[in-house]
Amino acid sequence: MGSRRKAREVVLQLLYQHEFNVGQVEEALAHFWRPGELDAKVQTFIRELVIGTIEHRDEIDHFISDSSDHWRLNRMALVDRNIMRMAVYEFLYIPETPKKVVINEAIEIAKRFSSSESTQFINGVLDNIRKIIDNDGS
Repeated sequence: MGSRRKAREVVLQLLYQHEFNVGQVEEALAHFWRPGELDAKVQTFIRELVIGTIEHRDEIDHFISDSSDHWRLNRMALVDRNIMRMAVYEFLYIPETPKKVVINEAIEIAKRFSSSESTQFINGVLDNIRKIIDNDGS
């Protein structure tokens, strides 16, 4: 598993934890891994992804809501919702990562942490969002 995938898995766990302990992100970041476990570059990526996703959550949730027919955000599985949130943050704020790579990473993480049905749902929603963002950028 690549270091970016591991980082995204850590971010998913931090976002999940944040759902129950709002405002405790810095404390969670400080205690989430053992010293020396992850290199500084990976820790920086994790910090950017988790804090950015939380700070832009309203904007991100708007994209997800608009792209998921017949599904209210609060009815989506918590894990799936957070996988999509971090992916949409990457779409919007980390453009050097190709969107297809972000979608693939989200699907692989969903395979590990969610259900097989979730992978299809996440793929569909993220692909819709990708198309919206790509069309707005042209």
